[in-house]
Amino acid sequence: MFSHILIPTDGSDDTMHAAQIGIDLAQRLGARIYAFHVLTPLAAVAYFADAIRHAQDSHTERAIARAQHRLAEIEDLARHAGVDCHGGYVFDHRPYVAIVGAAKQQHCDLIVMSVHGYATLDRMLLGSETNKVLGCCSIPVLVCH
Repeated sequence: MFSHILIPTDGSDDTMHAAQIGIDLAQRLGARIYAFHVLTPLAAVAYFADAIRHAQDSHTERAIARAQHRLAEIEDLARHAGVDCHGGYVFDHRPYVAIVGAAKQQHCDLIVMSVHGYATLDRMLLGSETNKVLGCCSIPVLVCH
């Protein structure tokens, strides 16, 4: 049925719960996983201030290290379940666009993602990233709560 599952993560407990569900599903289906993390770039002023200071541990380097750590957590869970998994990250101001783009680029046929906390009517209407993905994606999305 599904052979390549995208699991976006931000490192929260909710996304790790969704990752475990996605990995369990992949294990049962013999599918592989693409773990994905979207990093929000700094505003231009902060970016240039960081560059001018020549900081040893710039915001970008710290953000990449966090993303790699979060992706490694999912890769470890998948490895323990015997599921093939690789991951990647991008910088984008619109995480939902990056998620949909990564799913298409990686030829994923399912996205497994979480919704944070309890969804209220105004939150569903005004939009979480999950709701935005649902609104613009032609790939099936399994929403975990």
